[in-house]
Amino acid sequence: MPLRIVRNDITKIKCDAIVNAANSGLLGGGGVDGTIHRAAGKGLKLECMKLGGCKVGQAKITGGYNLPCKFVIHTVGPIWSDGNHGEKEMLESCYRESLLLASEYRCESIAFPLISSGAYGYPKAQALKTAVDTIGAFLLEHDMTVYIAVFDKESFQIGERLFSDIAQYIDQNYVDTHTKRRFEAPRAIRSKQMLCEDEPFPAAEMLASYETSAKAAALSLDEALKQIDESFSQMLLRKIDEKGIKDSECYKKANIDRKLFSKIRSDIHYRPSKATAIAFAIALELSLDETREMLMKAGFALSHSSRFDIIIEYFITKGNYNIFEINEALFAFDQSLLGS
Repeated sequence: MPLRIVRNDITKIKCDAIVNAANSGLLGGGGVDGTIHRAAGKGLKLECMKLGGCKVGQAKITGGYNLPCKFVIHTVGPIWSDGNHGEKEMLESCYRESLLLASEYRCESIAFPLISSGAYGYPKAQALKTAVDTIGAFLLEHDMTVYIAVFDKESFQIGERLFSDIAQYIDQNYVDTHTKRRFEAPRAIRSKQMLCEDEPFPAAEMLASYETSAKAAALSLDEALKQIDESFSQMLLRKIDEKGIKDSECYKKANIDRKLFSKIRSDIHYRPSKATAIAFAIALELSLDETREMLMKAGFALSHSSRFDIIIEYFITKGNYNIFEINEALFAFDQSLLGS
């Protein structure tokens, strides 16, 4: 999956590069900066001493030393004042410059902390949105797997208003369908059994009736198999053509990697996961009915007994097809994310 939000210690993530939210001296400090320096060992500080510091919004690269990565990319985030002193632009630059540096060094994967959201006081919801938007824009033009690592639930929150809106939508639509009319079918079966017991059916006639029904069922099955509808893969490729977009644009907007898309394109009978199927529906900006149709091709459905499904429905009905924002919300509600 090109962009993943994970709850993990960034020093434990195995990838080509991790990003250090550093101070301008690059010599270690508190928070993520101190954690990375301690995990990497003295060699990291010795190399940083030769870099001559780093300005806000810029990025510099070193080796990974004792960390499970090849490189550490150091970037200096802005200190939050009031949002009217270029903080957003500087934070965007941190992510963009780090990603460009990773690309220059041919990194295929990179992990970010939520830059400036700790001691520098940048509001967490705004910090996350800036991170997701900037990384998302980069991934539309580049192939790379990007992680945003958050250490605990408290360090990650979507906007309070959005959270409340989604929570209210879930409350209004969530129903428990698992026990609904549980006993109706058994009662109906028992009623038919009682009728059969009251009206004895001769054995020979019963056998003939069974054979006739079996032949009819076989013929019906053969006819049905000849009329199989288009597969998920066929519908996906048809919709891509109808929308007039490139394959790469579709799978990038779906947060799907190129290898998985190639498998789907080459195998007419490919069965995706539900999250992958929905991701493509989001990328194609399908309506709710079209999304349900695409899910049916993959053998799934949307249900009001699933919070995951209701959150997806919420964003589609709102016309918001930004998969990264949807994944923010899914993460906040402890649901699986969309994509590979």
